[in-house]
Amino acid sequence: MANEKYETHEHDVLIIGAGGAGLRASIEALNQGASVGVVCKSLLGKAHTVMAEGGVAAAMANVDAADGWKPHFRDTMRGGKFMNNWRMAQLHAQEAPDRVLELEKWGALFDRTPDGKILQRAFGGHTYKRLAHVGDRTGLEMIRTLQDRGVQQGVDVYMECTVTKLLKDGDRVVGAFAYWRETGRFVVFKAKAVVICTGGIGKAWRVTSNSWEYTGDGQSLAFEAGAELKDMEFVQFHPTGMVWPPGVQGILVTEAVRGEGGILRNKQGERFMEKYDPKRMELSTRDVVARSIYTEVREGRGSEHGGAYLDISHKPADYVKKKLPSMYHQFKELADVDITTGPMEVGPTCHYVMGGINVDAETGAATVKGLYAAGEAAAGLHGGNRLGGNSLSDLLVFGRRAGMAAAQYANGVGGSSVGNDQIEAAAREMLEPFERTSGESPYDVHRDLQESMQNLVGIFRNQEDMTKGLDNIEQFKERAKKVRVDGSRMFNPGWHLAHDLKNMLIVSEAVALSARERKESRGAHARVDFEKLDDAMWGKQHNIITRNADGGLNLAQRPLMEMPEELKQVLAEDQ
Repeated sequence: MANEKYETHEHDVLIIGAGGAGLRASIEALNQGASVGVVCKSLLGKAHTVMAEGGVAAAMANVDAADGWKPHFRDTMRGGKFMNNWRMAQLHAQEAPDRVLELEKWGALFDRTPDGKILQRAFGGHTYKRLAHVGDRTGLEMIRTLQDRGVQQGVDVYMECTVTKLLKDGDRVVGAFAYWRETGRFVVFKAKAVVICTGGIGKAWRVTSNSWEYTGDGQSLAFEAGAELKDMEFVQFHPTGMVWPPGVQGILVTEAVRGEGGILRNKQGERFMEKYDPKRMELSTRDVVARSIYTEVREGRGSEHGGAYLDISHKPADYVKKKLPSMYHQFKELADVDITTGPMEVGPTCHYVMGGINVDAETGAATVKGLYAAGEAAAGLHGGNRLGGNSLSDLLVFGRRAGMAAAQYANGVGGSSVGNDQIEAAAREMLEPFERTSGESPYDVHRDLQESMQNLVGIFRNQEDMTKGLDNIEQFKERAKKVRVDGSRMFNPGWHLAHDLKNMLIVSEAVALSARERKESRGAHARVDFEKLDDAMWGKQHNIITRNADGGLNLAQRPLMEMPEELKQVLAEDQ
């Protein structure tokens, strides 16, 4: 029965998150005739998809005729160091071109080849020129197109609304409890299926390209509802974030700068990528470039503010402004640097998580009934390291599949009821920080967590650091239980953070536990105490995080799914 006390909305499919995956899922669920609600923590149009600058990876073969789904599949698997869910990598490579053409049909404007096809550019880890793009603001165009389409088709959007708990009827998910950020009023969503598209976890680190929304909400909601998390140790540090001035630390410098010919140098002026990957140089995979910059800095050859110099000023100024308009303005306005005449100072920044909610390849179904996930919140496609451009096609391919599956499930499922006690418990949990008469500010705990994750579970890892990091997390959990918040529920960022902190602690612990367990270096997970890839033991399995009876985290290993012979053949072929 509905709780009369709280505002209540009902939908067949509730989608949490309004980035590319959430919007694409909503469009597909609407196509299936479902009533759809989209809840987003921020404003519509402010999703992280907007920050994706380089392009959307799809083997359309418009520039390199030799491209096709097989080379794209091969690049994705090799980039992910074979930790990928091979079926997801296959579906992604096969379906991405159609998804891009569909976007174009819905009004997306791409850069063109002279004969009018969608132009594609080179990118790290991709064998062929494969990234369809709109200058260096592809994600923005994608969100604009998907938003227009979704709104026009009649999706209900609930903006500036944060979900704090998934509601269950027995073993299935049947809704969500949330609050309006502006007023602090509680709201209940009833739904037959829920799709999580909340993005990543970057705000658990000090230097990150992620904005304030990225606190691991979806991963934690799913985990608390009984779903599995997978491969959380694989956190990608993008090699090039701005390092100076301090106010812009972590803001992304698109890989397209390197795709268009940008060169990385250390303070001695050496093009150091020659040492680390002589074949691919600046267009090596992100994990390699990030660790190369980090190594240069650690060995005393870093730039003035602890990064490296990225230089595209050897290209004509007009070319740079045409190909990289956003980068030109970003550096001019934020750092007072003209990238057509001098270098940018860049360094690694926590960017993306390859791990996430464990989902089925075909449907995006999580391991709990009625729950689905897509985009960065879901694990599988990218394995141990994501290739640039694959995230945008991931959103389209698996957003569509999750939306379709959720709507079909909702169609066939009976009514449900949510006990009032569940709703009241969720409300009580949110109000506790106001009721404490003593306790520290959530900002202090968050700052200490970020510092600990940055230093102990960062770009290079070892046993001792991670054990210390996990000890710290235990202390932070105790501190977080006692944080105190002043004022009212209206416009109260401290209160919002008190809740977000709980999510960041869950995902931080999942990352640190999985990372300590993986005793090898693979993809974005680099151990100084285990520098080699260990095929005998560790390459063969996933780290799975589940919830134990008292709500804590359990860690288990699960073997990789056996790949069919014909795909093994595809992998064995050389380009």
